Amino acid sequence: MKDGFIKVAAVTPKIKVADCEYNAAQIIKLCREAAALGVKILVFPELCVTGYTCGDLFLQDTLLDAAEAALGRVAAETGELDMLIALGLPARHQDKLYNCAAVLLRGRLLGLVPKTLLPNYGEFYEKRWFEAGSPENSREASLCGQTVCFGTSQIFPCSNVPGLTVGVEICEDLWASDPPSNRLAALGATVILNLSASNELVGKAAYRRELVRNQSARLLCAYVYADAGEGESSTDLVFAGHDMVAENGAILAESRFKTGLALSEIDIDRLAFERRRNTTFRASDRNDGSMRSGLAVTGFTLERIRTALTRPVGRSPFVPANRDERAERCGEIFAIQTQGLKKRVEHIGAKKLVVGVSGGLDSTLAMLVSAMAVRELGLPGDTLVAVTMPCFGTTERTKSNAMVLAERLGAQLRVVDITKSVRQHFEDIGHDENDRSVTYENAQARERTQVIMDIANSVNGIVVGTGDLSELALGWATYNGDHMSMYGVNAGVPKTLVRYVVGWYAETCNDAELSAVLNDILATPVSPELLPAENGEISQKTEDLVGPYELHDFFLYHFVRWGMGPAKIFRLAKYAFAGEYDGETILKWLRTFVRRFFSQQFKRSCLPDGPKVGSVALSPRGDWRMPSDAVAKAWLDELENMK
Repeated sequence: MKDGFIKVAAVTPKIKVADCEYNAAQIIKLCREAAALGVKILVFPELCVTGYTCGDLFLQDTLLDAAEAALGRVAAETGELDMLIALGLPARHQDKLYNCAAVLLRGRLLGLVPKTLLPNYGEFYEKRWFEAGSPENSREASLCGQTVCFGTSQIFPCSNVPGLTVGVEICEDLWASDPPSNRLAALGATVILNLSASNELVGKAAYRRELVRNQSARLLCAYVYADAGEGESSTDLVFAGHDMVAENGAILAESRFKTGLALSEIDIDRLAFERRRNTTFRASDRNDGSMRSGLAVTGFTLERIRTALTRPVGRSPFVPANRDERAERCGEIFAIQTQGLKKRVEHIGAKKLVVGVSGGLDSTLAMLVSAMAVRELGLPGDTLVAVTMPCFGTTERTKSNAMVLAERLGAQLRVVDITKSVRQHFEDIGHDENDRSVTYENAQARERTQVIMDIANSVNGIVVGTGDLSELALGWATYNGDHMSMYGVNAGVPKTLVRYVVGWYAETCNDAELSAVLNDILATPVSPELLPAENGEISQKTEDLVGPYELHDFFLYHFVRWGMGPAKIFRLAKYAFAGEYDGETILKWLRTFVRRFFSQQFKRSCLPDGPKVGSVALSPRGDWRMPSDAVAKAWLDELENMK
């Protein structure tokens, strides 16, 4: 399974109640369709061989014999398929009847897993017919002429796909306070299959969806849920075939009120990384004798193939696609930033907040956060001091926007032209002004930092930093220049998200003039404005120099949050940005990201304080501990070896 991806599906066949021969034919047909799509794990609903709604017919040997024969037919006719199949049927064992999941591979029965928790309330009467499975020692059972392990405590590890281990539970098992999947995951299962027959009621689908999503999140696993649907008796109930594939809290695929496949790819490597990273996950329980008591382990193998991707991979992983969710996220981020700054101001007794405002996105967000902190602290508006420091590359557009922004926020505005100071500095160090090298640029950045630091000292205030998470990842900051502040409010916000937070504020601020200037700032190219303007326009565009921030934020998220290597990130980026960037362009900027991320760690090792707002952060005191002299060779070689 290339890059750790394996294709899985939940499927609801159209059945006829008690017609096992017909149902077997439908199951076989869907197995072949799934195999043609590259599915390696396929899950059918609870009791799908007979139908869930057979009632007292479950006690009839005629039905049970037909179910066993149907299972044998499915095993025989899927024997050539390289696919793990789980399907539901009633099975007799030691004079009792059990609601079971049969696990098949290439015509062989790997195991029978009985349902642990039998609902016997409301519309459910399962204890009338079935015995509950228990986690006691697994036993052997005979079915379809095969001897197979029978018990609830079973896992199925795939010996040639590292990290892939399958566990099974049935319907109500998930709805309980302590689902069997809790134990199965602690024993190593990374993929939980649930064979279900959950009838449809108003509002139940949303609850069911949250159960599946949350269980996959709690267990750091993939969860494949197949639900009964069309063909079940509608005497008193309707079944909607609510099929889902979830992974670590995200629904990857979903189908309801139709037959067919809910299909996606699960990322086994990503789940393994998260379990290694999360120290509260009880992986150690695998070595606990009581936990392993009665456990049956049945291994299997799958042919390794390159899995084509269909799963959703967003271009902007930090930015929710849904508009309402995005607005909520922006509001939360803004509140976190504000609360962090308020605490710092209260703790040190600062009298002023000083922000270097350029008319760009980052300083704009820092200004908005600072203004809100001032308001929430009950301080006068002029507690916020906005300092704009024009020099060689400053345009009228950005200077004007900075001044209007300060005015609309009620801040005290200071305009400090640093041109003469920088020229004097060039003279002092013997630098030719016509030499537009890094010295030319960084001298301006450091002069600006000196100005705002000294202003902050003079008014008993602190400097509020403006640099964002994306710039920190790339080291796109002047060391001891814009790199430094007393509190960096944007330190946890990536560039792609900065844009949306500013846009959210523009939409919600109820100030037409402020909204207008914010929208113009959003339309301004990202630039440090350190090189002279051309015809009054910005000549230096950051993304032309360092690469598109939407790509770098994509790289950053998958590299830090999920520990992915460059080759896998490259594959996902090509998939996500198809039609936007070609592979050569993505590879070029991915090399830049890797090279800069490693070489610029020294700038992150001495970062000022700043609030973490999301799952990716680079604070040397918190989420990211990396030596400043770590070598990038292995990561760069991985990209070269793809050729």
